[in-house]
Formats: sequence, C-alpha cells, structure tokens
Amino acid sequence: MTPRPLRVLLVATHPVQYGAPLFRALAKDARLDIQVAYCDMGGAEERVDRDFGVAVKWDIPLLDGYRWVHLRNRSLRPGVGRFFGFFNPGVWRLISRGNFDAVVVYTGYVYATFWMALAAAKSKRVPIFFGTDAHELVPPDAKRWKIALKKWLWPRLFGLADRVIVHSSGGAALMHSLGIADERVALFPYCVDNDWWIEQSRSVDRGAVRGRWKVPGDAIVVLFCAKLQPWKRPGDLLAAFARAAGPNAHLVFAGDGALRRELEAQAKAMGVAERVHFLGFVNQSGLPETYGAADVLVLPSSFEPFGVVVNEAMLCGCAVIVSDRVGARFDLVREGETGFVFPAGNVDALAATLKRVLGDAVALRRMGRAARERMASWSLADYDRAFVETIAKAAPGAR
Repeated sequence: MTPRPLRVLLVATHPVQYGAPLFRALAKDARLDIQVAYCDMGGAEERVDRDFGVAVKWDIPLLDGYRWVHLRNRSLRPGVGRFFGFFNPGVWRLISRGNFDAVVVYTGYVYATFWMALAAAKSKRVPIFFGTDAHELVPPDAKRWKIALKKWLWPRLFGLADRVIVHSSGGAALMHSLGIADERVALFPYCVDNDWWIEQSRSVDRGAVRGRWKVPGDAIVVLFCAKLQPWKRPGDLLAAFARAAGPNAHLVFAGDGALRRELEAQAKAMGVAERVHFLGFVNQSGLPETYGAADVLVLPSSFEPFGVVVNEAMLCGCAVIVSDRVGARFDLVREGETGFVFPAGNVDALAATLKRVLGDAVALRRMGRAARERMASWSLADYDRAFVETIAKAAPGAR
C-alpha cells in the first residue's frame, strides 16, 4: 500500500527570491503535500526596502508552482524588525484545523506569529520544526549581553522543537555546543536553484556586460554583491583593493544602501575612483550576468549567518573570498580550491589575499570551475532529501 503524502505547513514571513524555488521543489515531491502560509506579501508587491533605500519588487516569479495562503497581518506597524511586525492570529486556526503532519516555521522566534504557531502546534500535538541559519551567538552589534542571553535562551528555545533546522555544518556545531543532541538537529542546506543559475550564466556575454560597466574586457573584476551596510564591511574591501590591485583590476559594487556616498567619496580620496564602479540595486534577473562578468566575489561581512550570494557566484563560475564570519565558508569554501577565508575586519589580510589572486588569472579561472563543481552536492535536491527524511522520522502520519 502506497503511503499518503505528508501534509506539511510552512510558515514564512513574506515571499522572497530564495524561498520560492525551494517551495516549488518541495511541491513537486510526490511524498509531500505542502502549503505555504505567508504573514505578509512584501516582496511580491513593490515596497521600499529600508536597507537598499529604493523601491524593490523582485522580478522573478515568487508565487508560482506551489499552494500558498496569505494570513491577514493585524499588526498596527507591520514589517520586519519588530516583534509585533508580524501578528497573524489566523495561523492558529490554520494549524488547528489543517490536519497537518508537521509544521515548519521559517519566521524566526523574534516575531509574535512564531509563538502563535508554536502554541497551536503544541496544543494539537503536531510536530513542529524550526531553527536558525546562525553559526555563532554574536549578533550584528556584537553586544555581550545579547550573547549571554542567547547562550541561556537558545537551549531552552530550541528544546521546544521536534527537530532543530540548521543550514550549515557550522550551525550544527553551534547547536551541539549548546547541548542540543545531534539526533535532534537536521541540516537543510541553504541552497538556490542551481539549474537556473547555471543556465542563466552560460548565456552571459561578458564583453557586453563589461562594456556597459566601462570595464576593459581583459581586466580582472572583483565583485561585492550585497547591501551597502556597516556589517557587510564594503569599506574594508575598498581599502584592501586600493592597496593590492594593479592597474588592470576593477572593483564593482552591486547593491545600494546607506554607505554608498561615503564609499564613492573614499574611492576618490584613495585615487581608485576610475576603477571602482557602483551599479546600484541589481534585481534577481540581472544577477547572473553580474556574477558572470566578474572573476572573484568578496564578502567581507562581520556578521553573515550564511551568505547565499556565495552560492550564486560559485554557480556562475566565480571564485570567492569570504570573511571567517560568513556561514557559507563551512561547507562551500575550500581553501585554495574554490576560494579563500580571511579574518573579518583584517584589511591587511584581505589585501594580501586579493594581491595573491589578482596576480594569477589562470588560477582564478581554475578556482571558478572548481566552485561550480562544488555546488553539485549543495542543491534543491539535497534540501528536499533532508526535508523528507526529517519530517518522515518525526511525523506520526508517516508511521
């Protein structure tokens, strides 16, 4: 007798470009019957992104290929960054009446709706899965009291989950350090739609893209692709580039944010403005050509739970240089093979790494190929496999 599909509710804050491909992949699995509940529709609708500083609407399909429902947000001040920014009482009714085998919550515990979903699942004795993409306790502002609070709170919080979801081996090690038993931790690899990125990157005309950027075709291009925020540390990259780069190297900033004007002024002061290019916000459909026209991605963040731009760049054939605070380094960055890791905030170390790679274009191309090959086992298929195995072990409907 063929077992029925596992009915799983996935609770998410709002449609995002990283979630939609994942939900579509899960929806295609005959072993699953998934429904996504969104707390808000930002992302599918044009909204001003406070970090980018511009109106953003993702230009790829976010709501196609899977079942979803919009839970009415009754918050007086809706949005991210506030506990009551997502206040969706309808999640209680949905869980209570949905006959789900499991509930997976992606919102994070910092929102009221998370606690409603948790209470509803516990009251119905439905297995609930949640976790974090973090690999360390240090928050963006590095305040010690927050670290101490997490050290006390997180073992108790994650003890409420039937399985704790992490997205890197670094996250699994963090849970182990907090006393969470290894068998209660499930690694769901933080991945993107590999096939889409590879297909899109193969059609990139590097010369044409660089022509628009006013970058020579034979130049070596260093890329920063993220919001221009303090904890992303774009200034570190600019300073390191100014020290290490020869006349044939160019630096491209893809992204916008509060630091843009300061960075532009610094580039002029450092005498490298002619070789530093600011693209502003680049929507999702424009990213494959951005990575494809570059040679190496640098992510120098002092706080970066994962850093999915690393996935994207590697799939497009870019080598990567990341700080030791970037979660993707645990599983994707193989030192000297797919990229390099340097201590966050150490501009001298970053400059030395840049000087090393910028002087060897052949090695950069070899690393770019190795980067793409590495991604073969960090894909939606791997996520789907881990998801089904984890749900099946804990959900009573699977027995």
